[in-house]
Amino acid sequence: MRFSVNKLAPELVAAAEPTPSGRLPLSSMDHIAAVRVLVDSILVFQQGLAPAKAIKAALSRALVPYYPVAGRIFEPRPGEPEVACTGEGVWFVEASVDCSLKDVNNLERPLLLPKEQLIPFAPAEVKEEDLIMMMQVTEFTCGGFAVGTRLSHVVFDGLGAAQFLKAVAEIARGHARPLVHPVWCRDAIPSRPKLSPGHALPSCEAFHLENSVFDIPSDHIDAVKNQFWRETGQKCSTFDVVTAVIWQCRTRAICFAAHVDVHLGFAANSRHLLRGLLPQEGYYGNCVYPMGIKAKAGTVAGSSPVDVIELMRDAKEGYPPSSWTG
Repeated sequence: MRFSVNKLAPELVAAAEPTPSGRLPLSSMDHIAAVRVLVDSILVFQQGLAPAKAIKAALSRALVPYYPVAGRIFEPRPGEPEVACTGEGVWFVEASVDCSLKDVNNLERPLLLPKEQLIPFAPAEVKEEDLIMMMQVTEFTCGGFAVGTRLSHVVFDGLGAAQFLKAVAEIARGHARPLVHPVWCRDAIPSRPKLSPGHALPSCEAFHLENSVFDIPSDHIDAVKNQFWRETGQKCSTFDVVTAVIWQCRTRAICFAAHVDVHLGFAANSRHLLRGLLPQEGYYGNCVYPMGIKAKAGTVAGSSPVDVIELMRDAKEGYPPSSWTG
């Protein structure tokens, strides 16, 4: 059965109070984090009271402390984007759909509603790559709702985006202001780290990405984590396990000759390396650095998951603070 999403025309939501104007620099990590694209996400909630109205009002209030988000990205010099604090606002879309969340499997993948119906788009004449974020709230007949967002990776990394969305949620739930005060502080980030030999920065232009969905059982992830702990005495993350296993499985499936180089690119979290330079909380800019690993196909395919994870962890340690120039 096909369901129909009804979208109202997008409207600009500005900050609820006057905010500073001017230009703000972005950090060296913001410059290299990604091309000027908007990253899509869809958050699903089982119930809410007039959610579109409540979230719209909360967004307006959140844009007071987060006033740069209501501005626009511009690029006075190639490769060095900045934020113009214009106060123009965030594009917001109210939508409704003639079904319950249960009818569409709570929007679990694969989506039973096209993603394009659940995320916001600006009017055709707007240059979307200059926007910092957009938001859409889609209400379902059951009282549940979905919040579709598109956020600029030039301004936010994943943790920074989560901090901003959490701030909107806190205000929507009745708080007068975000529990964590946001800080810009982009000039505290040092210039680009000098990577050690063999850890060259991957080229985004070389990637021809395809989307795939995989279910990796949690007990399998836990088993690899436990194995890593037994063999190394250290903990590893779910990201480490999943990325290593996918890299290994793909290498085995392609059946490269053992001497052929295979590559892995991923974003490494740098927050732990910036303690003392950034405040303990509140920073919402990019603290990730794109890493590249090269190894022989035979090594990746024939090693244990623990060995593959250690390849990744060695790459993450390729840019300690002592190699940065500020």
